[in-house]
Amino acid sequence: MRIQFFLIVPFWAALCSYRGYAQTPRKEYRLTVREMFAMADSNNRSIRVHRRAVEQSIEEVKVAKNAYLPSIDVSVSVSYNGNGIITDRDFSNSFVAEIPPFGNNLALEVSQVIFASGAIKNGVKISELQSQLAVLQAEGNRQEVRFLLVGNYLELCRLDNQIKVFDSNIAQTEKVLEDMHSRFEQGTAISNDITRYELLLQNIRYRRIQLQNSILILNNQMVRALGLPLDAIILPDGDIIGFHSALQANEYWQSAAQNSSFALKSAQTGVKIREYAERVTRAERWPQIAFTAADYLNGPVTIEIPALDKNFNYWFVGLGIRYNFGNLYKSNKKLRVDWLATRHAQEQKALVQEQIETAVDAAYIRYNEAYSLLETKRKSLDLATRNYDVVSYRYENDLALITDLLDASSQKLDAQLQVINAQINIEYNYYKLKHISGTL
Repeated sequence: MRIQFFLIVPFWAALCSYRGYAQTPRKEYRLTVREMFAMADSNNRSIRVHRRAVEQSIEEVKVAKNAYLPSIDVSVSVSYNGNGIITDRDFSNSFVAEIPPFGNNLALEVSQVIFASGAIKNGVKISELQSQLAVLQAEGNRQEVRFLLVGNYLELCRLDNQIKVFDSNIAQTEKVLEDMHSRFEQGTAISNDITRYELLLQNIRYRRIQLQNSILILNNQMVRALGLPLDAIILPDGDIIGFHSALQANEYWQSAAQNSSFALKSAQTGVKIREYAERVTRAERWPQIAFTAADYLNGPVTIEIPALDKNFNYWFVGLGIRYNFGNLYKSNKKLRVDWLATRHAQEQKALVQEQIETAVDAAYIRYNEAYSLLETKRKSLDLATRNYDVVSYRYENDLALITDLLDASSQKLDAQLQVINAQINIEYNYYKLKHISGTL
């Protein structure tokens, strides 16, 4: 008995501490969709990663523009010189040629490319386009994060509204059970009817627990995506349903997609990058002309025998031409590769445009369909409610069986849930249209 006591006491202590922890108040955040988007822009880790990539690409453009600047090379060295040895060609008759032991060298060289057939300019343009591509990729990731968040947000709204429906049905079922208990005491109801209705009540309560767990899972996902404290609770705005403007024509969404789709803009930028790459390859067929200037200070002067323990300074300015003759027979193949890459990018752009147009068409059709579905579900709910009222009245007057009442109650509950799903479905298809068109 003492062993059981020592085992049970720690168990209850742990259980009480757990309940106390679980009941710790958690901070609530009631967010609208726009507030959620703003919070994601500031805190979402994926968005921050792409923002850093954009910052890096901007710095890379600055690096590419350095090619416009002159090159300045300075070198300084000191040395200890050993004596030289002079011999005949057959290495006979050698003698030592003394060289001053301290040597120095100072060189200053300046060069500025003044003609490169557009290679530098096109290279900088490619770097700028790659920076634009990084911006588009960041915007695409931002749109993906937003669409994921709004999907979870709408699911939270759906589950929250379903819990309200279940709460209403639980209260209604409990009221029916109270009436059944009264009728049982009066001898006008049997215990089996009460048992079956209590079973229905337990099923509804269990389904409500499932909804609560689903809300908890979604909440944890969104909390991490928004960078909120892990113990935060997100409460969706109750006025989200039907807040957006009236249904727009398909042409409106197609035009929005052509102007705003990050995928299409990325494909267009890819075509431009390949076109500039072709220009860079063509520029390799031309010589480069550069202005050069240099100044040298060397000592001692070792071209004299004996060596002169003097400093020798000389300078020059002029123009230099550099040309790689190998490009005459190498660049043709590279140009062919660049030409094919450009054609591939153009085909890819056309494919992306076609896919976006098709996706917008499909999303627009589903968006219209969602309104028809909502109207159908509302009519179904109206019929289910009328049927439940009639069956409930007949049951109260002993004109219907408990099974009829159970069926009517289940049908009404299902119809109520279907209306909520249809309402959320309209919002989801609306945001899907905005996501595909790049305007989310």
